[in-house]
Amino acid sequence: MMASVPPATTPLLEQTMEQAIGIIRPNFHLGWDFFLALIPLGISLLLFHRHHSIHPLLWWPLLGAMVLFLPNAPYVLTDVIHFVSKIRVNSPLPIWAVSLLLLEFFFYFMIGMQSFTLSLMLWGRSLKRRHAEWLILPIELIILGISAFAMYLGRFDRLKSWDILSAPKKLLDQSLKEAMTRGSEEMTLIFFASITLVF
Repeated sequence: MMASVPPATTPLLEQTMEQAIGIIRPNFHLGWDFFLALIPLGISLLLFHRHHSIHPLLWWPLLGAMVLFLPNAPYVLTDVIHFVSKIRVNSPLPIWAVSLLLLEFFFYFMIGMQSFTLSLMLWGRSLKRRHAEWLILPIELIILGISAFAMYLGRFDRLKSWDILSAPKKLLDQSLKEAMTRGSEEMTLIFFASITLVF
């Protein structure tokens, strides 16, 4: 005969299951960041695919939009705080719930970094076709640096990519202020090293 669960432990088991299911429910912030991470990849496919021809008047604004949204792709790395906060606030969690949380974060992180990497690879291939290979490394380093600083602004100052249109003065003032702050330099270097290593 199968052993039955003692009546006293049944409410506790039900509470733990309900709690775990609530915790592994998809996170809105992660979903939104995931969507933003795919935007630069979509634009880069339009810009740099061999068979796509875009009018020069439209090509440059699209390139600017791609560079503007590109930091959103590695930004998912900073979403680890949502994973940590879920575990801390709701501990102890069943191992299967923690495993699913890890899988969720890993999925978002890998898709975001793949979007970032593929966007730069497509750009690099386009430069090779134009015999401008010498530009690839400088562009990659500049984009990595901009992305790392943008990740800091997004995570700690809650600035968004579209602030360049909706609140340009605030974005410029905050960026200049943070660029001269010691803490921002340290975090930007950490972000730069992290995304460069994965890239």
